[in-house]
Amino acid sequence: MKTRLWISAASAACVLTLAGCASGPNQNLGTAGGAVGGALIGNAVGGNTASTVGGAAIGGLIGNQVGRSVDERNQRNYYPSNSYYPNNGPRY
Repeated sequence: MKTRLWISAASAACVLTLAGCASGPNQNLGTAGGAVGGALIGNAVGGNTASTVGGAAIGGLIGNQVGRSVDERNQRNYYPSNSYYPNNGPRY
């Protein structure tokens, strides 16, 4: 029972640590989801704490990059490169 508690605590710590570095909403969600999914897969494959924490770290990094690319795509679609930001400049 204590092992599961430590695994859960380590996974939560990894998720919070990696999510603090993210910037966009999809990047945050991707980091958290990737860390949880990686922890589950790592525990299923290795069955020990090290594989769970490693899976959480790898899954968090992959989820972070996927979420970042989605945020960048959304930014490009919302603000085309040949226009200005709509709330920039004078209002007449």
